[in-house]
Amino acid sequence: MTGGRGEGGAPLTPPPGESPIVVLVRPQMAANIGTAARAMANGGLFHLRVVAPRDGWPQPNAYAAASGADAILDAAQVFPDIRSAVADCHRVFGTCPRPRHVIVPVRDARAAAEDFREINGRGLRLAVLFGPERAGLEADDLAQCDTLVRYPLNPQHNSLNLAQAVMILAYEWWMQAEPTPPRQLQTNETRIATKGELDLFLDRLVAELDAAGFLHNAPKRPGMVRNLRHWFERGEVTEQELRTLHGVVTELARGRMVRGRFAGEVPPVPWENP
Repeated sequence: MTGGRGEGGAPLTPPPGESPIVVLVRPQMAANIGTAARAMANGGLFHLRVVAPRDGWPQPNAYAAASGADAILDAAQVFPDIRSAVADCHRVFGTCPRPRHVIVPVRDARAAAEDFREINGRGLRLAVLFGPERAGLEADDLAQCDTLVRYPLNPQHNSLNLAQAVMILAYEWWMQAEPTPPRQLQTNETRIATKGELDLFLDRLVAELDAAGFLHNAPKRPGMVRNLRHWFERGEVTEQELRTLHGVVTELARGRMVRGRFAGEVPPVPWENP
């Protein structure tokens, strides 16, 4: 369904196979539909259904708020009630802050996303209901859900707007298949230094510190050297960082030699000419 669309928009297409359907139940503001579509696009969700929007559909304000997620709004379907919106689905999840007086499976957003992947992976269609901005899903709405989703946030303030609620679930859905390592060190054009390169630098540093008199206290010297080693071994020092540190030591040594204090056998720097 088109209408009110601006120029451009991201080239969004539905993923192959089944993926979760976001169902906005009785949304009150067109802009909130647009920001929910924006959140869906960020998390790789495409299918949007809208149940009884207060101001009708389509709405130009939704496109203005979607930040380029126009294709999702173009493909959005409108239904008069939840029953018709989920009639072709096999599973229905509903977001609910405090499920009460009901015996039903409850998931947090991460567990729900795991379920989504498993359900869609079997070729089954699922929908996730998000309630109206002011009060969320009502008891009769939740009665049409087989599983509830709640976000365990700060109990002193766990109020989310519609787009935020969609974004949390979209993010968890995306992260289920995201290959980016959860922890990594960005090294750009350099690399992590080998232990041999690090040992070479530490040998040179200790030799220069001996020559400068910094390690003159013989009883404390072993512990001071160990502390220096622990400092550099603590993280993944890069080859470029070692080059910089070698340069620092070189300049400090030159300044010391001007004052007539020389080191003994100092390991050479591998990329400097002898």
